[in-house]
Amino acid sequence: MTSATAHNGTEPTIVFPKQWKRRHLLDLESLTAEEITILLDVAQQLKEITQNCRRKVPLLTGKTCANLFFENSTRTRNSFSLAAKRLGADTVEFNSSGSSVAKGETFVDTAKTIEAMGVDWVVTRHGTPGTPHLLARELGCSVLNAGDGPHDHPTQGLLDMLTVRQHRGSIAGLTVALVGDIAHSRTARSNIWGLSKLGAHVIICGPPTLVSPRWTELGFEVAHHLDDILPRCDVLNLLRIQFERQRARPFPSVHEYAALYAMNGERMRKAKDDILIMAPGPINRGVEITPEVADGPHSVILEQVNNGIAVRMAALWLLAGANDRN
Repeated sequence: MTSATAHNGTEPTIVFPKQWKRRHLLDLESLTAEEITILLDVAQQLKEITQNCRRKVPLLTGKTCANLFFENSTRTRNSFSLAAKRLGADTVEFNSSGSSVAKGETFVDTAKTIEAMGVDWVVTRHGTPGTPHLLARELGCSVLNAGDGPHDHPTQGLLDMLTVRQHRGSIAGLTVALVGDIAHSRTARSNIWGLSKLGAHVIICGPPTLVSPRWTELGFEVAHHLDDILPRCDVLNLLRIQFERQRARPFPSVHEYAALYAMNGERMRKAKDDILIMAPGPINRGVEITPEVADGPHSVILEQVNNGIAVRMAALWLLAGANDRN
């Protein structure tokens, strides 16, 4: 648990950071800049050791990761499963449909039952904010938040930051705009806290119905017109409009939203030459981003997906190490 060995059998290339003490990863708001940096550094090292997240390193052999997802997921669930397997761990997949939850068992009792099977981590996604924090108080194993309603999605924020850092070297001093459905986006909150802690200037941009002016009270810049801020941006993170979480349509039409906020070829000509275009997915082509931009040379969307495995490997390894030391 203290080190990982490179795939070619050379001396260990990664050593467990003694500064890391956390047993759970619940949000980015509570992490320090040092802790976020440790996660990103370890993710980068594990990505290199596993040859771009493709080879296995038997670093967590004998341990088991349980995925408890109470909301649909493709990328995040598969990413956590691959991350665990790349490090030699086993996985348990839980599906709420047809489970004892459908028969009346409580969420906590279900989690405790899974834990009693000998798991070392519980990765949970739930529609209710704060659910991972509740599990962290109730379980003895490590808990990782894979998304709790519109509250937080820490590994998504970390993989976004890792991608930016790989292209820019440092996050400090960059201007990063989060564009779109801020009100319903857990990805937005994770990025807001993580980026700001590492020294980025964060702009929160979207329709007034989806961007609360109270963000300014916390020191963040709020904008409602993408064209006004675009020339200043080093990075654009285009957030999906989450129609499934909205009780009422927050703008007159999808066509109007796309006209005001979609990143298209015309807007690309107004942007910096080296701007990075990001999106957490799934992307709505023609709504938040046009195909020419999504598939263009400035897009790092698929790199984000790959970095998700690296970040989740880092989280599993660090939390397991902290748990073993307690």
